Amino acid sequence: MGLIFGAFFYLKKQGRWNFPETPPLPKRWAVRPTRNGEMIIFSAVNLKELFEKERNYPWQKPQSCPSCSSCRLWGHGFVGALFDGYNQPLFLKLYRCPDCGCVIRLRPAGYFKRFQASIETIRSSIICKSTSDRWLPGISRTRQRHWFKALCKRTKAYLADTWHRGVVAGFDYLVQLGQTPVSRWI
Repeated sequence: MGLIFGAFFYLKKQGRWNFPETPPLPKRWAVRPTRNGEMIIFSAVNLKELFEKERNYPWQKPQSCPSCSSCRLWGHGFVGALFDGYNQPLFLKLYRCPDCGCVIRLRPAGYFKRFQASIETIRSSIICKSTSDRWLPGISRTRQRHWFKALCKRTKAYLADTWHRGVVAGFDYLVQLGQTPVSRWI
């Protein structure tokens, strides 16, 4: 008679419970890489050419894995990502390291992680709001408000009360530190 407890099947035979044996994970999968900046590599990409060629775009293969420095990287397919100005996802190349299991995504330079607007567009929106108290035309006000509020929050959190140079200077300074200044994550 089979009973289900959670995700395991237990079989009662001869008055005792028999648990199914699960094989241990291989050592190379024991430690999985976390989501961090090392798993995204920014490269010079022409978005118009990427849109036209789709999966046939000539991506530059990374020299080594950023997680374990192994030089054995395998193609791992593509992932769709949305960018401003394109009504369908563009295919970004993925690579996988067989030694540590890290999946590496190539992303166009000039864009923050997880943002579909370019850094220039976001910066010009911040400049427009801080100088004229207006939003840029052609871009959703809710998106621009999201960027501006997140920037103010990060400026207060990271630059404390000693920062009085303005939000645009705070944006530039946080970019120099390697951070995404309009991200909600602190």
